[in-house]
Amino acid sequence: MIKRLMQCVREYKRDTILTPVFVIGEVVMEVLIPMLMAELIDNGITGGSMNYVIKMGVILLVCALISMFFGTAAGRTCAVASAGFAKNLRHDMFYNVQTFSFSNIDKFSTASIVTRLTTDVNNVQMAFMMIIRMAVRSPMLFVFSFIFAFRINAKLASVFLIFVPLIVLGLCLILTKAYPLFQKVFKIYDKLNAVVEENVRGIRVVKSYIREDHEIEKFNGISQDIYANFTRAEKLIAFGMPLMQMSIYGATILISWFGAKMIVNSGGTELTTGELMSLFTYTVQILSSLMFLAMIFVMMTMAKASGERIVEILNEKTNIANNDHPVMQVKDGSVSFENVNFSYAKNADKLCLDHVNIAIRSGETVGIIGGTGSSKSTFVQLIPRLYDVSNGSVRVGGVDVRDYDLETLRSEVAMVLQKNVLFSGTIKENLRWGKEDATDEEIRHVCQLAQASEFIEQFPDGYDTYIEQGGANVSGGQKQRLCIARALLKKPKILILDDSTSAVDTKTDAMIRKAFREEIPDTTKIIIAQRVSSVQDADKIIVLNDGKIDDAGTHEELLSRNAIYREVYESQQKGGEDDE
Repeated sequence: MIKRLMQCVREYKRDTILTPVFVIGEVVMEVLIPMLMAELIDNGITGGSMNYVIKMGVILLVCALISMFFGTAAGRTCAVASAGFAKNLRHDMFYNVQTFSFSNIDKFSTASIVTRLTTDVNNVQMAFMMIIRMAVRSPMLFVFSFIFAFRINAKLASVFLIFVPLIVLGLCLILTKAYPLFQKVFKIYDKLNAVVEENVRGIRVVKSYIREDHEIEKFNGISQDIYANFTRAEKLIAFGMPLMQMSIYGATILISWFGAKMIVNSGGTELTTGELMSLFTYTVQILSSLMFLAMIFVMMTMAKASGERIVEILNEKTNIANNDHPVMQVKDGSVSFENVNFSYAKNADKLCLDHVNIAIRSGETVGIIGGTGSSKSTFVQLIPRLYDVSNGSVRVGGVDVRDYDLETLRSEVAMVLQKNVLFSGTIKENLRWGKEDATDEEIRHVCQLAQASEFIEQFPDGYDTYIEQGGANVSGGQKQRLCIARALLKKPKILILDDSTSAVDTKTDAMIRKAFREEIPDTTKIIIAQRVSSVQDADKIIVLNDGKIDDAGTHEELLSRNAIYREVYESQQKGGEDDE
């Protein structure tokens, strides 16, 4: 895990290395200052030499300034290195998520990915910052202070041998108990983010069903769970502070007691007043450095759980990638399924698509009809290789989709998903997702084909109208037409509409299909629809049932021989008559 995380340091290696170097300089000065203070007291103040006091005062001032310089420099390089490390972590995680196939994304919830990119990265950043600075400073301060304390008076410094093991043992016990709690908390954070995201996305449904109290109760339950676990962990960690204070005060009392007796009994030959004062300083430095080490371990405990979750994202490899010599050109828009089996889960007994065989000629208009759960969306998602088949092959332009360069294949297959997505920005900016350098004329043309130009031009700002996040300020039908226009702007060889006209009226639906026939006759059009009227003039209609092709033919052929199609048609005709 650590090795993988350290790969994200990259251009910030210099600052990462310089920070411990500056910290060493700072620690050396801090350890020297008590020794110099002892000299000042014993030889200057006690000896009554004002010149010596001034001389040592100047030396102490210089040491303090050098320590301040090293401390400031360490702080700056540490901030640059840790912030840069966090930036690279987020970049690498987000970049890797962009390469994920749908099956990779299915392994991680949206809320979990957001938590890992935010809270988990912050925890690892804090741990990294403490490692390159405090994790260097505290052990060095402890070791140097320990050596200098024993150098002054080994007998008196032996007091530390009582308290240091006590602190180390206590902290180990505390952290062993706290770590599992932190691991549990971060998993609960995922649930909390999922609840918030679900609530915000579905706020209109929540309000229309007056379920605010239920949502608040659900949120409070998870929030209370986080509170309870965090409280338990923090209570354990809180024992570290009284343990530390007890050790510092205990060591100070013992050193004061035995030190005073040494000075009095030896007349200042075994221990001087200045040396006793410096021992007090070293006591604080030794035991406080252990306290900082404990803080580092606490942060490391939290960061370990976060780091493991981050590495899961970084190490996740997409299961859909180019082969060594990918095909870089799609010849035409023909599509064929050859004995295709597909399941979302590996080694699953239940197949979503079961031995599917169908051939679609380039330029054909193909409709797909089927009940809920008949795998219509799954069928079309295999064409741009959003998923890979479990068995068999899907061919586009006569070539297996697995042999194509992914970018080449997907640039020639435009897909308007069942769930329409618009991004915050103007209408033009959204449409140019289809073609970055599209001219205003091209944008207007595809909007006319998608029957979107009329409502766009009614907006005060026209094509510069700002779309709110998720397209909240346009209707469902308007959103669908904008998404169709965006797909048309790609000028694809294959256009897939996954139930993408469900929110538009039948007249507009018919006008869109008419525009397709007249304007893009060479484009293969695959239309998933619930309404028979949306596909009845297609060259071929595929009837899917429970992941299998029940039948395929024209509208008239299916009416005469296929019970499922005839039942759907007659139920919709009867519904239309009832409406009239």
